[in-house]
Amino acid sequence: MTTPGLLVGAARSGAGKTTVALGLMRALARRGTRIGAVKCGPDYIDPAFHAAATGRESLNLDSWTMDAPSIARLAAHAGAQADIVIAEAAMGLFDGAPPLDRGSGSGADIAAFTGWPVVLVLDVSGQAQTAGALAYGLATHDARIKIAGVVLNKVASERHRRLCADAIEAVGLKVLGALPRDRDVGLPGRHLGLVQAGEIADLEAKLDALAEFVEKHADLDATLSCAATSLDADPTPLALKPLAQRIAVARDDAFSFFYPHLALAWREAGAELRFFSPLADEPPPNDCDLCWLPGGYPELHAGRLASATRFLDGLRAFAGRRSIHGECGGYMVLGEALTDAKGERHAMAALLKLETSFSQRKLHLGYRRATLAADHCLGRAGAALYGHEFHYTLILREEGEPFAHVRDAYDVEERPSGLRQGYVSGSFFHVIA
Repeated sequence: MTTPGLLVGAARSGAGKTTVALGLMRALARRGTRIGAVKCGPDYIDPAFHAAATGRESLNLDSWTMDAPSIARLAAHAGAQADIVIAEAAMGLFDGAPPLDRGSGSGADIAAFTGWPVVLVLDVSGQAQTAGALAYGLATHDARIKIAGVVLNKVASERHRRLCADAIEAVGLKVLGALPRDRDVGLPGRHLGLVQAGEIADLEAKLDALAEFVEKHADLDATLSCAATSLDADPTPLALKPLAQRIAVARDDAFSFFYPHLALAWREAGAELRFFSPLADEPPPNDCDLCWLPGGYPELHAGRLASATRFLDGLRAFAGRRSIHGECGGYMVLGEALTDAKGERHAMAALLKLETSFSQRKLHLGYRRATLAADHCLGRAGAALYGHEFHYTLILREEGEPFAHVRDAYDVEERPSGLRQGYVSGSFFHVIA
């Protein structure tokens, strides 16, 4: 890989990484720069904003779930036909989970592996010279990475900027920009993060505003000059088994959590992907060999899904002789009923003995290692899958044989996960690798 890259990181969540990353991507794209976008860690929502900002698909890189060849292959793909790769870290730069048999899942792992220098976004609200100590500590914490420069965020005044910048430059770090406090710059949120990119009617205008904001208050040329890479190209195909020759994939506002690297791997293996919309009452294409129901927000569209008779009848007919697998939201739709946030119960496909509710929310979050309980389109019985779980759903009823046995990053004990019945299976586990 010869394409240079940068990783936008911070000391914590909410410090302004997404503002800087999207603003930088959009500003450079408006100059005609070809951007390869990357999100570190498990995340469906930010990559969709990356794609809107750059006009190119964004890929996820994750050191907890992916092995080194997969990271190298995807990083090379992100840099293909691009002038620069811009990666956005998750949470704090060094935040992750206890390594199982790979990395921690931190942005620092990806920066170290790829050789991408870090642009550190530092929220300096409520502090001044202490910003220098924080920047110095982050810059010297891990010898594997290089912090190329700092972008100050939530700067209150010119005096405030000068106090912070002088302290940071005194410890040998560049200040690449200083973003003032601005409540009008940002994107709307929801229970799993940002509202999805496709749901924001004026997204293009918001992205242009972010670009203008970052371009006005940061030195884009100096930031670009920090980019570098040391990662060699890796032509090895992604190590994901092809599920079938023709795969029907649900895709709309209710089923949007589908990792682009999965589509890339399946297509590289010779599979054909056929997308359909349950919200438009479309059944899975009848000439497909397998149906994949990704996660998303079915709880926000439960009434429409319950009344989508062509979709539900088509799903039941498909299940009579071909495999269907649902992840998280897709798993909920395969069950007998889904109760929405208002407490209204909606009948679903009834292909699994599962009832779920969103009226009583409980967060389930974290990395998972899953061992398949039986032979499956994803692998043979006992095969290990790596992924994550992220939902607020309460399980009211879950009866039958498990899809897999899972453990998280903090517990050595495995527990049953999901269900399988006939050709149908599902769980709240999202597979990454």
